[in-house]
Amino acid sequence: MKYKIPLFKIYWDKNDVKAVTQVIESGMNWAIGPKIAEFEDLLAGYVGVKYALSFSSGTSALHALMIACGIGPGDEVIVPSFTFIATANAVLFVGAKPVFAEIEPETFGLDPEDVERKITSKTKAIMPIHFGGCPCKIREIKKISEKHNLILLEDAAESLGSGIKKKVGSFGAAAMISFCQNKVITTGEGAVVTTNSREIYEKLKLIRSHGRVENENYFSSVKKMDHIALGYNFRMSNILAALGISQFKKVGKIIKIRQKNANYLNDKLADVKEIILPIPPKDYFHVFQMYTIRVKEGKKLRDGLKDYLNDRGIMTKIYFDLVHLTDFYEKNFGWRKGDLPATEKISEQVLTLPVYPTLTLKELDYITKEIKNFFKGYGK
Repeated sequence: MKYKIPLFKIYWDKNDVKAVTQVIESGMNWAIGPKIAEFEDLLAGYVGVKYALSFSSGTSALHALMIACGIGPGDEVIVPSFTFIATANAVLFVGAKPVFAEIEPETFGLDPEDVERKITSKTKAIMPIHFGGCPCKIREIKKISEKHNLILLEDAAESLGSGIKKKVGSFGAAAMISFCQNKVITTGEGAVVTTNSREIYEKLKLIRSHGRVENENYFSSVKKMDHIALGYNFRMSNILAALGISQFKKVGKIIKIRQKNANYLNDKLADVKEIILPIPPKDYFHVFQMYTIRVKEGKKLRDGLKDYLNDRGIMTKIYFDLVHLTDFYEKNFGWRKGDLPATEKISEQVLTLPVYPTLTLKELDYITKEIKNFFKGYGK
């Protein structure tokens, strides 16, 4: 279906095209090249950490993080079910067990109280997500991780630039930030891991490139490079890094427009009593990678609104259907509806609306008008 207003549009300009074109026209260094290190340095400085390492995707970055942190069979990692499935699957990739904890309704992040309840003698790490551009209650979760001597890993896939006095991606032992096409800035596919740990950084370098010790560009060097560990091909290409650098130069502008659009939607929808708007807690810097409302009454009315808006050319989507209720997790791990009641209630209320930077006032007004029309009709 072709929508009048899609859920997202990529924000790009001629500089993005020029950046990619220059790498292509060089006729070399399409895979490994100088743009990768430049992009990584920019991200490390922006997030406020010592190191950033690029990867082919958020999923490959999480997989590598599990290995680098020594997580494996017999270990448990506490994660939310309200997330993209890669958060939990990364734990399975290394033979460990994902343990789902409840989320709280203010940020849609892990509920610190339930996290503490889920800790066992097998727990090795906690991996919260920062949902849709809003930090989770990461300070409280960090205290829990320190109290129990657990590894804290941030899945900050959706939240580049967000923070609470400092940026997400700098609270834990390491973090993953995604550049998939619907994120704040994008390279199409790709991610970085941010960390202050030299040990994690050095391990990740080996894991992402076949366990190979690389002090030079593999493709342009005649030196022998030894393989000292088991690794994968998880690298980001030089082409995508060049695009990332160009996109990064616009990150402040993009965030400001997203926040402006979200504030406009909040103002226009403030009198719709049937929904809960995404208002971040005090001191939280929300970048609105997604704009997600909650329909108080729940699934039936939420689904009705979704269908109503989609029929009128406004694309909406449910972020997220729950991981523990997927066919795979139910059949293989015995999870059932009712196991996470607080999370399940929120998941049946949420609906994500368009908030991308190039939305016009006319389009924003059309979205809010149709939401109000739906609830007026429902009330009658």
